[in-house]
Amino acid sequence: MNIAYVSLGSNIGNRLYYLQQAVILLRETERLEVVKVSSVYETDPVGYVDQAAFLNIVVELKTLLSPDELLRKCNEIEAELGRTREVRWGPRTVDLDILMYNEENMKTDNLIIPHPRMTERGFVLIPLVELNTDLIDPQTKQSLSNLAHVQKEGVHLWRMFDGVDAFVHFEG
Repeated sequence: MNIAYVSLGSNIGNRLYYLQQAVILLRETERLEVVKVSSVYETDPVGYVDQAAFLNIVVELKTLLSPDELLRKCNEIEAELGRTREVRWGPRTVDLDILMYNEENMKTDNLIIPHPRMTERGFVLIPLVELNTDLIDPQTKQSLSNLAHVQKEGVHLWRMFDGVDAFVHFEG
């Protein structure tokens, strides 16, 4: 069984709804188990800043899917929930990015693991280390908890959850 961490973000429409639906679709995926879900964080946009704030979470998965199969599933979920790619780092209904897959370092034409900008983004690091404070960046061997402490700007706790079922069952 492999352990993967996936970041989810949304800044169009009912942001929480899109995150909830993405988690539900992940839970319905064969050979994949959603182990934990972080609290929800509201974050300022990065890159293309002329857009609404994002809601972000990270999920911990146990999976028998390969990294490429997991990427395909993430892309399918984005498409099912209406994601379009018009502006790089632009507004989106939902975005799913594989952050880590075990402790692997890999680079293909379609996928880089760990995510190449993971350590620069508080909206990824803060919910990620909420799920696992012991994570180490497989490339630099740095503590992700230490990196998260210096990447807090523009990241605000929006709604706290207990890590497993509360997020999916939350209404409203």
